[in-house]
Amino acid sequence: MYQIDFSKPSHIHFIGIGGISMSGLAEVLLEEGFTVSGSDAHESSLTDRLTAHGAKIAYPQSADNITNDISAVVYSAAIHPDNPEYAEAQAAGIPMLRRAEVLGQIMDHYDTSIAVAGTHGKTTTTSMASHILMEAGADPTISVGGILPLINGNIRVGGRRMFLTEACEYTNSFLALRPKIGIILNIDADHLDFFKDLDDIRHSFHRFAAQIRADGVLIINGGIPDLHEITDGISCRVVTFSASGGADYTASDITYNKRGCASFTCTAPDGTSARFSLEVPGRHNVSNALAAIAAADCVGIGAAAIKRGFASFHGTDRRFQLKGTLNGADVIDDYAHHPTEIRATLATAENYPHRTLWCVFQPHTYTRTKALLPEFADALSSADHVILADIYAARETDTLGISSRTLQEEIQKRGTVCDYFPSFEEIEDFLRANVREGDLVLTVGAGDIVKVGDALTAKS
Repeated sequence: MYQIDFSKPSHIHFIGIGGISMSGLAEVLLEEGFTVSGSDAHESSLTDRLTAHGAKIAYPQSADNITNDISAVVYSAAIHPDNPEYAEAQAAGIPMLRRAEVLGQIMDHYDTSIAVAGTHGKTTTTSMASHILMEAGADPTISVGGILPLINGNIRVGGRRMFLTEACEYTNSFLALRPKIGIILNIDADHLDFFKDLDDIRHSFHRFAAQIRADGVLIINGGIPDLHEITDGISCRVVTFSASGGADYTASDITYNKRGCASFTCTAPDGTSARFSLEVPGRHNVSNALAAIAAADCVGIGAAAIKRGFASFHGTDRRFQLKGTLNGADVIDDYAHHPTEIRATLATAENYPHRTLWCVFQPHTYTRTKALLPEFADALSSADHVILADIYAARETDTLGISSRTLQEEIQKRGTVCDYFPSFEEIEDFLRANVREGDLVLTVGAGDIVKVGDALTAKS
Protein backbone atom coordinates (compact mmCIF):
# COMPACT_ATOMS: atom_id res chain seq x y z
CA MET A 1 0.00 0.00 0.00
CA TYR A 2 1.18 3.52 -0.81
CA GLN A 3 2.31 5.37 2.32
CA ILE A 4 1.72 9.11 2.58
CA ASP A 5 4.97 10.80 3.70
CA PHE A 6 4.11 13.76 5.89
CA SER A 7 7.73 14.91 5.84
CA LYS A 8 7.54 15.24 2.04
CA PRO A 9 4.11 16.64 1.08
CA SER A 10 3.04 15.53 -2.39
CA HIS A 11 0.03 15.85 -4.73
CA ILE A 12 -3.03 13.86 -3.62
CA HIS A 13 -6.21 13.71 -5.73
CA PHE A 14 -9.66 12.92 -4.23
CA ILE A 15 -12.41 11.42 -6.40
CA GLY A 16 -15.65 12.69 -4.86
CA ILE A 17 -13.92 15.30 -2.73
CA GLY A 18 -17.21 16.90 -1.69
CA GLY A 19 -18.24 14.01 0.58
CA ILE A 20 -18.49 14.82 4.28
CA SER A 21 -15.57 12.58 5.22
CA MET A 22 -13.49 12.97 2.05
CA SER A 23 -13.58 16.76 2.36
CA GLY A 24 -12.32 16.53 5.92
CA LEU A 25 -9.33 14.39 5.00
CA ALA A 26 -8.53 16.71 2.10
CA GLU A 27 -8.50 19.71 4.45
CA VAL A 28 -6.14 17.98 6.88
CA LEU A 29 -3.68 17.31 4.05
CA LEU A 30 -3.98 20.90 2.81
CA GLU A 31 -3.06 22.12 6.29
CA GLU A 32 -0.09 19.75 6.27
CA GLY A 33 1.25 21.39 3.10
CA PHE A 34 0.09 18.86 0.51
CA THR A 35 -1.11 19.81 -2.94
CA VAL A 36 -4.73 18.69 -3.06
CA SER A 37 -6.93 18.34 -6.12
CA GLY A 38 -10.25 16.63 -6.54
CA SER A 39 -13.51 16.36 -8.39
CA ASP A 40 -17.20 16.11 -7.69
CA ALA A 41 -20.54 16.21 -9.46
CA HIS A 42 -21.32 19.75 -8.31
CA GLU A 43 -20.19 22.53 -6.02
CA SER A 44 -21.25 22.65 -2.36
CA SER A 45 -20.40 24.51 0.82
CA LEU A 46 -17.80 21.82 1.56
CA THR A 47 -16.07 22.15 -1.80
CA ASP A 48 -16.20 25.95 -1.52
CA ARG A 49 -14.43 25.67 1.83
CA LEU A 50 -11.72 23.47 0.31
CA THR A 51 -11.23 25.82 -2.62
CA ALA A 52 -10.78 28.68 -0.15
CA HIS A 53 -8.03 26.63 1.52
CA GLY A 54 -6.22 26.11 -1.77
CA ALA A 55 -7.65 22.91 -3.27
CA LYS A 56 -8.15 22.72 -7.04
CA ILE A 57 -11.53 21.09 -7.72
CA ALA A 58 -13.04 20.13 -11.08
CA TYR A 59 -16.70 19.60 -11.96
CA PRO A 60 -17.80 17.04 -13.04
CA GLN A 61 -15.57 13.97 -12.80
CA SER A 62 -13.51 13.32 -15.92
CA ALA A 63 -10.50 11.26 -16.96
CA ASP A 64 -8.83 14.54 -17.89
CA ASN A 65 -8.62 15.42 -14.20
CA ILE A 66 -6.00 12.69 -13.67
CA THR A 67 -2.65 14.30 -14.40
CA ASN A 68 0.85 12.79 -14.33
CA ASP A 69 1.96 14.88 -11.31
CA ILE A 70 -0.49 13.11 -8.97
CA SER A 71 1.26 10.92 -6.36
CA ALA A 72 -1.84 9.05 -5.17
CA VAL A 73 -5.60 8.97 -5.75
CA VAL A 74 -8.10 8.65 -2.89
CA TYR A 75 -11.60 7.23 -3.44
CA SER A 76 -14.59 6.29 -1.27
CA ALA A 77 -16.99 3.34 -1.25
CA ALA A 78 -19.28 5.32 -3.55
CA ILE A 79 -16.70 5.26 -6.36
CA HIS A 80 -16.67 2.19 -8.61
CA PRO A 81 -14.13 0.91 -11.18
CA ASP A 82 -16.23 2.28 -14.06
CA ASN A 83 -15.73 5.83 -12.74
CA PRO A 84 -13.70 7.64 -15.44
CA GLU A 85 -11.13 9.01 -13.01
CA TYR A 86 -10.76 5.68 -11.21
CA ALA A 87 -10.23 3.89 -14.53
CA GLU A 88 -7.75 6.50 -15.77
CA ALA A 89 -5.72 6.42 -12.53
CA GLN A 90 -5.51 2.64 -12.65
CA ALA A 91 -4.47 2.68 -16.29
CA ALA A 92 -1.77 5.24 -15.50
CA GLY A 93 -0.45 3.11 -12.63
CA ILE A 94 -1.08 5.80 -10.00
CA PRO A 95 -1.34 4.38 -6.45
CA MET A 96 -4.95 4.11 -5.26
CA LEU A 97 -6.01 4.50 -1.62
CA ARG A 98 -9.41 3.95 -0.04
CA ARG A 99 -10.73 6.81 2.06
CA ALA A 100 -10.37 4.75 5.23
CA GLU A 101 -6.74 3.91 4.45
CA VAL A 102 -5.91 7.60 4.24
CA LEU A 103 -7.75 8.23 7.49
CA GLY A 104 -5.73 5.47 9.16
CA GLN A 105 -2.45 6.92 7.90
CA ILE A 106 -3.39 10.41 9.10
CA MET A 107 -4.32 9.05 12.54
CA ASP A 108 -0.96 7.32 12.84
CA HIS A 109 0.60 10.77 12.53
CA TYR A 110 -0.82 11.82 15.95
CA ASP A 111 0.30 10.97 19.48
CA THR A 112 -3.21 9.97 20.64
CA SER A 113 -5.98 8.94 18.26
CA ILE A 114 -9.58 8.36 19.34
CA ALA A 115 -11.97 6.48 17.03
CA VAL A 116 -15.71 6.37 17.78
CA ALA A 117 -17.42 3.28 16.35
CA GLY A 118 -20.91 1.83 16.69
CA THR A 119 -24.04 1.28 14.63
CA HIS A 120 -25.70 4.36 16.14
CA GLY A 121 -24.57 7.58 17.80
CA LYS A 122 -21.14 8.06 16.24
CA THR A 123 -21.64 11.67 15.15
CA THR A 124 -23.25 12.76 18.40
CA THR A 125 -20.64 11.10 20.62
CA THR A 126 -17.75 12.40 18.51
CA SER A 127 -19.28 15.86 18.75
CA MET A 128 -19.70 15.60 22.53
CA ALA A 129 -16.08 14.54 22.86
CA SER A 130 -15.04 17.41 20.58
CA HIS A 131 -16.65 19.93 22.91
CA ILE A 132 -14.97 18.35 25.92
CA LEU A 133 -11.52 18.34 24.31
CA MET A 134 -11.93 21.94 23.18
CA GLU A 135 -13.05 23.06 26.64
CA ALA A 136 -10.01 21.30 28.10
CA GLY A 137 -7.67 23.17 25.72
CA ALA A 138 -6.45 19.94 24.10
CA ASP A 139 -6.25 21.53 20.60
CA PRO A 140 -7.55 18.37 18.86
CA THR A 141 -7.79 17.62 15.18
CA ILE A 142 -11.41 16.60 14.64
CA SER A 143 -13.17 14.75 11.82
CA VAL A 144 -16.91 14.38 12.36
CA GLY A 145 -19.63 13.01 10.08
CA GLY A 146 -21.85 16.06 10.31
CA ILE A 147 -21.69 19.82 10.51
CA LEU A 148 -20.61 20.78 14.03
CA PRO A 149 -21.23 24.47 14.81
CA LEU A 150 -18.35 24.49 17.31
CA ILE A 151 -15.83 24.10 14.48
CA ASN A 152 -18.03 25.64 11.77
CA GLY A 153 -17.92 22.51 9.66
CA ASN A 154 -16.96 18.84 9.75
CA ILE A 155 -13.20 19.23 10.25
CA ARG A 156 -10.85 21.06 12.58
CA VAL A 157 -7.08 20.88 12.16
CA GLY A 158 -5.34 21.28 15.50
CA GLY A 159 -2.01 20.27 16.95
CA ARG A 160 -0.20 16.99 16.46
CA ARG A 161 -1.10 15.58 19.88
CA MET A 162 -4.69 14.38 19.48
CA PHE A 163 -6.93 13.18 16.63
CA LEU A 164 -10.63 12.44 17.13
CA THR A 165 -12.76 10.80 14.44
CA GLU A 166 -15.76 8.65 13.69
CA ALA A 167 -15.04 5.07 12.64
CA CYS A 168 -17.60 3.70 10.18
CA GLU A 169 -18.22 -0.03 9.92
CA TYR A 170 -19.73 0.07 6.40
CA THR A 171 -17.56 -1.91 3.96
CA ASN A 172 -15.30 -2.56 6.98
CA SER A 173 -13.80 0.91 6.64
CA PHE A 174 -12.88 1.03 10.33
CA LEU A 175 -10.54 -1.93 9.91
CA ALA A 176 -8.02 0.45 8.31
CA LEU A 177 -7.68 2.28 11.65
CA ARG A 178 -5.29 1.60 14.55
CA PRO A 179 -6.48 3.97 17.27
CA LYS A 180 -4.98 4.49 20.72
CA ILE A 181 -8.52 4.74 22.14
CA GLY A 182 -11.38 2.91 20.45
CA ILE A 183 -15.04 3.36 21.41
CA ILE A 184 -17.83 0.91 20.53
CA LEU A 185 -21.21 2.46 21.33
CA ASN A 186 -23.42 -0.44 20.22
CA ILE A 187 -23.63 -3.22 17.63
CA ASP A 188 -26.81 -3.74 15.64
CA ALA A 189 -27.91 -5.33 12.36
CA ASP A 190 -27.41 -2.74 9.62
CA HIS A 191 -25.75 -2.27 6.22
CA LEU A 192 -27.04 -5.69 5.21
CA ASP A 193 -26.23 -4.90 1.60
CA PHE A 194 -22.61 -5.50 2.68
CA PHE A 195 -22.70 -7.65 5.82
CA LYS A 196 -24.24 -11.12 5.70
CA ASP A 197 -25.94 -10.91 9.09
CA LEU A 198 -25.49 -9.69 12.67
CA ASP A 199 -22.83 -12.29 13.38
CA ASP A 200 -20.81 -10.97 10.45
CA ILE A 201 -21.13 -7.43 11.84
CA ARG A 202 -20.06 -8.55 15.31
CA HIS A 203 -17.03 -10.28 13.83
CA SER A 204 -15.97 -7.02 12.19
CA PHE A 205 -16.36 -5.11 15.46
CA HIS A 206 -14.19 -7.73 17.16
CA ARG A 207 -11.54 -7.18 14.50
CA PHE A 208 -11.78 -3.42 15.06
CA ALA A 209 -11.28 -3.94 18.81
CA ALA A 210 -8.29 -6.17 18.14
CA GLN A 211 -6.61 -3.39 16.15
CA ILE A 212 -6.55 -0.93 19.05
CA ARG A 213 -2.97 -0.39 20.12
CA ALA A 214 -1.75 -2.69 22.90
CA ASP A 215 -1.02 0.32 25.11
CA GLY A 216 -4.48 1.74 24.40
CA VAL A 217 -8.03 1.33 25.65
CA LEU A 218 -11.28 -0.11 24.31
CA ILE A 219 -14.29 1.76 25.72
CA ILE A 220 -17.34 -0.40 25.05
CA ASN A 221 -21.03 -0.51 25.93
CA GLY A 222 -21.36 -3.12 28.66
CA GLY A 223 -24.91 -3.89 27.55
CA ILE A 224 -23.85 -5.41 24.23
CA PRO A 225 -25.03 -9.06 24.24
CA ASP A 226 -22.27 -11.66 24.65
CA LEU A 227 -19.74 -8.90 25.16
CA HIS A 228 -16.90 -11.37 25.61
CA GLU A 229 -17.16 -12.32 21.93
CA ILE A 230 -16.09 -8.78 21.07
CA THR A 231 -13.38 -8.43 23.72
CA ASP A 232 -11.83 -11.92 23.93
CA GLY A 233 -8.22 -12.07 22.78
CA ILE A 234 -7.63 -8.35 22.34
CA SER A 235 -4.42 -6.90 23.79
CA CYS A 236 -5.57 -3.49 25.05
CA ARG A 237 -7.30 -2.57 28.30
CA VAL A 238 -11.11 -2.81 28.28
CA VAL A 239 -13.39 -0.26 29.98
CA THR A 240 -17.19 -0.61 29.97
CA PHE A 241 -20.02 1.90 30.27
CA SER A 242 -23.77 1.51 30.67
CA ALA A 243 -26.68 3.75 31.59
CA SER A 244 -28.32 0.66 33.11
CA GLY A 245 -25.56 -0.16 35.60
CA GLY A 246 -23.18 -3.09 35.91
CA ALA A 247 -20.27 -1.37 34.17
CA ASP A 248 -17.14 0.67 34.93
CA TYR A 249 -18.91 3.95 34.11
CA THR A 250 -22.58 4.08 35.10
CA ALA A 251 -25.39 6.62 35.25
CA SER A 252 -27.87 6.95 38.10
CA ASP A 253 -30.53 9.44 39.29
CA ILE A 254 -31.46 10.30 35.70
CA THR A 255 -33.90 13.20 35.42
CA TYR A 256 -35.21 15.18 32.44
CA ASN A 257 -36.05 18.83 31.94
CA LYS A 258 -39.02 20.10 29.91
CA ARG A 259 -37.02 19.73 26.66
CA GLY A 260 -36.25 16.07 27.38
CA CYS A 261 -32.58 16.73 28.21
CA ALA A 262 -31.14 14.52 30.93
CA SER A 263 -29.14 15.18 34.09
CA PHE A 264 -27.44 12.21 35.72
CA THR A 265 -24.80 11.13 38.20
CA CYS A 266 -21.85 9.29 36.67
CA THR A 267 -19.89 6.91 38.85
CA ALA A 268 -16.36 6.12 37.62
CA PRO A 269 -14.31 2.93 38.14
CA ASP A 270 -12.52 4.42 41.17
CA GLY A 271 -15.85 5.05 42.88
CA THR A 272 -15.87 8.81 42.46
CA SER A 273 -19.02 10.42 41.10
CA ALA A 274 -20.11 13.70 39.54
CA ARG A 275 -23.36 15.20 38.31
CA PHE A 276 -23.65 16.07 34.61
CA SER A 277 -26.36 17.83 32.59
CA LEU A 278 -26.89 17.51 28.84
CA GLU A 279 -28.24 20.04 26.34
CA VAL A 280 -29.35 17.34 23.88
CA PRO A 281 -32.50 15.29 24.54
CA GLY A 282 -33.05 11.57 25.02
CA ARG A 283 -31.98 8.71 27.25
CA HIS A 284 -29.78 7.35 24.45
CA ASN A 285 -27.63 10.44 24.84
CA VAL A 286 -26.92 9.50 28.45
CA SER A 287 -25.21 6.39 27.08
CA ASN A 288 -23.34 8.47 24.49
CA ALA A 289 -22.26 10.87 27.22
CA LEU A 290 -20.89 8.04 29.38
CA ALA A 291 -18.67 6.95 26.48
CA ALA A 292 -17.43 10.54 26.08
CA ILE A 293 -16.77 10.80 29.83
CA ALA A 294 -14.75 7.56 29.78
CA ALA A 295 -12.68 8.81 26.83
CA ALA A 296 -12.03 12.13 28.55
CA ASP A 297 -10.97 10.29 31.70
CA CYS A 298 -8.53 8.17 29.69
CA VAL A 299 -6.72 11.30 28.43
CA GLY A 300 -6.68 12.99 31.83
CA ILE A 301 -9.54 15.48 31.44
CA GLY A 302 -11.42 16.21 34.65
CA ALA A 303 -15.11 16.67 35.48
CA ALA A 304 -15.07 20.47 35.24
CA ALA A 305 -14.08 20.50 31.56
CA ILE A 306 -16.50 17.65 30.82
CA LYS A 307 -19.35 19.63 32.37
CA ARG A 308 -18.45 22.70 30.30
CA GLY A 309 -18.28 20.54 27.18
CA PHE A 310 -21.75 19.12 27.75
CA ALA A 311 -23.14 22.57 28.55
CA SER A 312 -21.86 23.99 25.26
CA PHE A 313 -23.02 21.07 23.08
CA HIS A 314 -26.49 21.66 21.66
CA GLY A 315 -26.38 18.99 18.97
CA THR A 316 -25.38 18.68 15.33
CA ASP A 317 -27.37 19.12 12.17
CA ARG A 318 -30.17 16.57 11.72
CA ARG A 319 -29.97 15.17 15.27
CA PHE A 320 -33.34 16.06 16.89
CA GLN A 321 -32.88 19.52 15.39
CA LEU A 322 -35.62 22.08 15.85
CA LYS A 323 -36.38 23.56 12.43
CA GLY A 324 -39.21 25.93 13.35
CA THR A 325 -42.99 25.82 13.69
CA LEU A 326 -46.01 24.91 11.59
CA ASN A 327 -49.48 26.05 12.71
CA GLY A 328 -48.10 26.45 16.23
CA ALA A 329 -46.51 22.97 16.27
CA ASP A 330 -42.75 22.43 16.62
CA VAL A 331 -41.09 20.77 13.62
CA ILE A 332 -38.00 18.68 14.43
CA ASP A 333 -35.70 16.88 11.99
CA ASP A 334 -33.69 13.75 12.79
CA TYR A 335 -31.29 11.53 10.83
CA ALA A 336 -32.63 8.26 12.32
CA HIS A 337 -32.80 5.59 9.60
CA HIS A 338 -32.62 2.31 11.56
CA PRO A 339 -35.37 0.90 13.82
CA THR A 340 -33.21 1.27 16.93
CA GLU A 341 -32.55 4.91 16.10
CA ILE A 342 -36.23 5.56 15.35
CA ARG A 343 -37.23 4.08 18.71
CA ALA A 344 -34.74 6.37 20.44
CA THR A 345 -35.97 9.42 18.53
CA LEU A 346 -39.65 8.71 19.26
CA ALA A 347 -38.85 7.95 22.93
CA THR A 348 -37.09 11.31 23.09
CA ALA A 349 -40.18 12.95 21.60
CA GLU A 350 -42.32 11.47 24.38
CA ASN A 351 -40.41 13.67 26.85
CA TYR A 352 -40.98 16.73 24.63
CA PRO A 353 -44.21 18.70 25.15
CA HIS A 354 -46.78 17.74 22.51
CA ARG A 355 -50.37 16.80 21.84
CA THR A 356 -50.28 14.65 18.69
CA LEU A 357 -46.94 13.16 17.58
CA TRP A 358 -46.56 13.11 13.78
CA CYS A 359 -43.68 11.08 12.33
CA VAL A 360 -42.84 11.72 8.67
CA PHE A 361 -40.47 8.92 7.67
CA GLN A 362 -38.45 8.35 4.52
CA PRO A 363 -37.03 4.79 4.44
CA HIS A 364 -33.37 4.64 3.42
CA THR A 365 -32.36 1.91 0.92
CA TYR A 366 -34.41 -1.03 -0.29
CA THR A 367 -32.05 -3.53 1.37
CA ARG A 368 -32.47 -2.07 4.85
CA THR A 369 -36.24 -1.66 4.47
CA LYS A 370 -36.76 -5.26 3.33
CA ALA A 371 -34.38 -6.82 5.88
CA LEU A 372 -35.85 -4.93 8.85
CA LEU A 373 -39.47 -4.44 7.77
CA PRO A 374 -41.18 -5.74 10.96
CA GLU A 375 -38.72 -3.82 13.14
CA PHE A 376 -39.43 -0.59 11.24
CA ALA A 377 -43.17 -1.11 11.60
CA ASP A 378 -42.86 -1.79 15.34
CA ALA A 379 -40.65 1.25 15.94
CA LEU A 380 -42.78 3.68 13.92
CA SER A 381 -46.01 2.48 15.50
CA SER A 382 -45.22 4.35 18.71
CA ALA A 383 -46.05 7.63 16.92
CA ASP A 384 -49.66 8.83 16.88
CA HIS A 385 -49.69 9.36 13.11
CA VAL A 386 -47.10 8.13 10.60
CA ILE A 387 -46.63 9.57 7.11
CA LEU A 388 -44.38 7.72 4.66
CA ALA A 389 -42.41 9.07 1.72
CA ASP A 390 -40.98 6.89 -1.02
CA ILE A 391 -37.84 4.89 -0.24
CA TYR A 392 -34.62 6.85 -0.73
CA ALA A 393 -32.58 4.55 -2.96
CA ALA A 394 -29.12 5.99 -2.17
CA ARG A 395 -26.63 3.59 -3.80
CA GLU A 396 -29.25 0.96 -4.76
CA THR A 397 -31.82 0.19 -7.44
CA ASP A 398 -35.18 -1.40 -6.67
CA THR A 399 -34.72 -5.08 -7.32
CA LEU A 400 -36.22 -6.41 -4.08
CA GLY A 401 -39.94 -5.82 -4.58
CA ILE A 402 -40.25 -3.59 -1.53
CA SER A 403 -41.93 -0.18 -1.29
CA SER A 404 -43.22 2.32 1.24
CA ARG A 405 -46.72 0.93 0.65
CA THR A 406 -45.48 -2.42 2.00
CA LEU A 407 -44.30 -0.67 5.17
CA GLN A 408 -47.58 1.26 5.36
CA GLU A 409 -49.55 -1.98 5.42
CA GLU A 410 -47.37 -3.37 8.23
CA ILE A 411 -47.81 -0.23 10.33
CA GLN A 412 -51.58 -0.21 9.79
CA LYS A 413 -51.74 -3.87 10.94
CA ARG A 414 -50.38 -2.64 14.27
CA GLY A 415 -53.25 -0.19 14.67
CA THR A 416 -51.35 3.01 13.95
CA VAL A 417 -52.70 5.59 11.52
CA CYS A 418 -50.34 5.68 8.53
CA ASP A 419 -50.56 7.57 5.25
CA TYR A 420 -48.32 7.33 2.20
CA PHE A 421 -47.74 10.09 -0.34
CA PRO A 422 -45.49 9.75 -3.40
CA SER A 423 -44.30 13.37 -3.36
CA PHE A 424 -42.98 15.77 -0.75
CA GLU A 425 -45.45 18.40 -1.95
CA GLU A 426 -48.40 16.12 -1.07
CA ILE A 427 -46.89 15.42 2.36
CA GLU A 428 -46.45 19.13 3.00
CA ASP A 429 -50.02 19.96 1.91
CA PHE A 430 -51.43 17.21 4.14
CA LEU A 431 -49.50 18.43 7.18
CA ARG A 432 -50.43 22.07 6.62
CA ALA A 433 -54.09 21.04 6.56
CA ASN A 434 -54.01 18.73 9.59
CA VAL A 435 -51.32 19.76 12.10
CA ARG A 436 -52.61 21.82 15.01
CA GLU A 437 -51.10 24.00 17.71
CA GLY A 438 -49.41 21.91 20.40
CA ASP A 439 -48.62 19.01 18.05
CA LEU A 440 -45.06 17.80 17.35
CA VAL A 441 -43.90 16.98 13.82
CA LEU A 442 -40.80 14.85 13.25
CA THR A 443 -39.19 14.47 9.82
CA VAL A 444 -37.06 11.35 10.04
CA GLY A 445 -34.61 9.60 7.71
CA ALA A 446 -31.12 9.71 6.21
CA GLY A 447 -32.16 10.85 2.74
CA ASP A 448 -33.55 14.24 1.72
CA ILE A 449 -36.68 14.25 3.93
CA VAL A 450 -35.13 17.28 5.64
CA LYS A 451 -36.54 19.27 2.69
CA VAL A 452 -40.05 18.72 4.04
CA GLY A 453 -39.25 20.34 7.38
CA ASP A 454 -37.45 23.17 5.61
CA ALA A 455 -40.48 23.82 3.40
CA LEU A 456 -42.97 23.65 6.27
CA THR A 457 -41.05 26.13 8.41
CA ALA A 458 -39.87 28.47 5.65
CA LYS A 459 -40.59 32.11 6.39
CA SER A 460 -42.78 33.62 3.71
